[in-house]
Amino acid sequence: MAAPAPKQEELQAHAVKDQLPAVSYCLTSPPPWPEAILLGFQHYLVMLGTTVIIPTALVPQMGGGNEEKARVVQTLLFVAGINTLLQSFLGTRLPAVIGGSYTFVAPTISIVLAARYAGIADPHERFLRTMRGTQGALIVASTLQIIMGFSGLWRIVVRLLSPLSAAPLVALAGFGLYELGFPSVAKCIEIGLPQIILLVALSQYIPNLVPLLGTAFERFAVVMSVAVVWLYAFFLTVGGAYKGAAQKTQFHCRTDRSGLVGGASWISVPYPFQWGAPTFDAGECFAMMAAAFVALVESTGAFIAVSRYASATPCPPSIMSRGIGWQGVGILLGGLFGTASGSSVSVENAGLLGLTRVGSRRVVQISAGFMIFFSILGKFGAVFASIPTPIIAAIYCLLFAYVGMAGIGFLQFCNLNSFRTKFILGFSLFMGISVPQYFNEYTSVAGFGPVHTHARWFNDMINVVFSSKAFVGGAVALLLDSTLHRHDSTARRDRGDHFWDRFRSFKTDPRSEEFYSLPFNLNKFFPSF
Repeated sequence: MAAPAPKQEELQAHAVKDQLPAVSYCLTSPPPWPEAILLGFQHYLVMLGTTVIIPTALVPQMGGGNEEKARVVQTLLFVAGINTLLQSFLGTRLPAVIGGSYTFVAPTISIVLAARYAGIADPHERFLRTMRGTQGALIVASTLQIIMGFSGLWRIVVRLLSPLSAAPLVALAGFGLYELGFPSVAKCIEIGLPQIILLVALSQYIPNLVPLLGTAFERFAVVMSVAVVWLYAFFLTVGGAYKGAAQKTQFHCRTDRSGLVGGASWISVPYPFQWGAPTFDAGECFAMMAAAFVALVESTGAFIAVSRYASATPCPPSIMSRGIGWQGVGILLGGLFGTASGSSVSVENAGLLGLTRVGSRRVVQISAGFMIFFSILGKFGAVFASIPTPIIAAIYCLLFAYVGMAGIGFLQFCNLNSFRTKFILGFSLFMGISVPQYFNEYTSVAGFGPVHTHARWFNDMINVVFSSKAFVGGAVALLLDSTLHRHDSTARRDRGDHFWDRFRSFKTDPRSEEFYSLPFNLNKFFPSF
C-alpha cells in the first residue's frame, strides 16, 4: 500500500529567524535572582579552565613556581571580571565573558625564550623580568584594538560581512578549538569520558525523561556533572588509584597536583605594576600586535555567536567596533596588571549560553562578580581552579560545538543550492582547517614555524596569524565573498545580504535600541551609527 501524500505544510522549509527562538531568557530578560546567581557561578566555573591552563603552561617556562602561578591566575581572574563588566555595560552590552586568550600564548613563549633573559640564573628574577617584557608588549599591542575599535575602522570591515562570510568565521571560532577537546580528555580518560557522558545525559536526555525537573537539569547540567565527576576523581586520588603511575598521568588525573591551593594567599588584591615597571622591545611588541589583530577577528566571530544565543538581533557594525575598542582596553589592563596573556571573548562561555538557553546580560555580570570575589579570596578560588583539566576539556567538547553550530546556523539565510555559495563555504572551511594544521605540524616537528628568518619578530607575526583557524577561514570567506560576483543581484541574494541589510546601521532596526544602547542615557554623548 502506497504511503499517503505529504501535507502541503510539511513540504514548507523551516522559517528563517533573525532572532533565535526557544531561548528561555534573552539578553534583556534576567532570570529570578537565585537562578541568576547559580547560572553566574556556572559561567565562572566554565571560564576557570582557560584562566588556569594558560598560566600553567607559561609560568613554569618563565621561571615561576606554584606561588607565582597562583598569583598570575588570581590576576588573570581579577582582570577578566573587570573586563567582562566593562564589556557588558559599555562595550557591545552582550553577555560575553572576556577572559584569557590562547592566541597570545605563542608570542608570550617567544618572549620567554628571548636571548636577553637566557643568562639570568635566578628563576624568580627571570620570571619577573620576563613578565615585565610581556607587560610592555601587551600595553603596546592594546593600542591596535583601541584605535581600530573606537575610531570606527573595524565598523567598516564588519559591514562587509554577510551571512555567508560570517558562517565560516563563527563556525571555526568554535570547531577550530578541537585540539582543546577530546585530546585533553584522553589524557585521563577515566574521568574525562564520564564527564562527557554525564553532561550529555543531564543536558539532553534527562529533561525529556523527567519533564518536571527538565529545566533544572538543562540549565545546571555543568555544575551537577562537574560536582559528581570531581568527587569521583577525588575518591580515585585518595584511594591510591594513581600510586606508581607516571608523573604526567598523576598531573592530569589527581585532584591535588595543581599546586594552586598551596601557592595562593588567603586574601590578595591584584594591582597595576605588581611585578615592576614594564619593559619594551620593538620586535616583541610587533609580534604581540599580530596576536591582538588575530584576537580581534576571533572575538568578532565569538560576539556574533553570543548575539545569536542571547536571542538578540545581529550586532550592528558600530556596536561591534565599540566592543572591540573596550576589548583593547581589556588587553591594556592585562598589560598593566601583568596577566601574561591578552584578552578576548571566551568561546566556552558563548557556548554555555546555547547549552543553558539563557542569554541574560545580568547572569554574566554576576559571573564577573564571582571572578573578582574569588580572585581576591585566593585560597577559596584556588579550590575551584584545581579541577582536573580533563574534566574542563570534556565540557569544552559540548560548548565549542555549540559555538561552531551558531556559525553553521547562519547558512539559513543563504542559498545552499548556489554553486557560488558551495565554493566559498567549502573552500574557506577547508583552508581554515588545513593551513593552520600545516603551520602547527611544522612547528611541532621542527621546533619553529614555516616562516623562519633572522627577524624573530617577523616570524612570530606570520606564524601567529596563520595558526588561527578562525582568522584564516574568515579571511578567505570575506575575500571571496567580496570579490566573486559581488554586485550581481542573484549573488547578493544567495549570500543572504537582503536579510542583514537592516542591521548594518544602529538606527535602521528599532530592536537595536533595546539590545545595544548604552546605560544611563550615555547614547546622547556617545551615539551609535
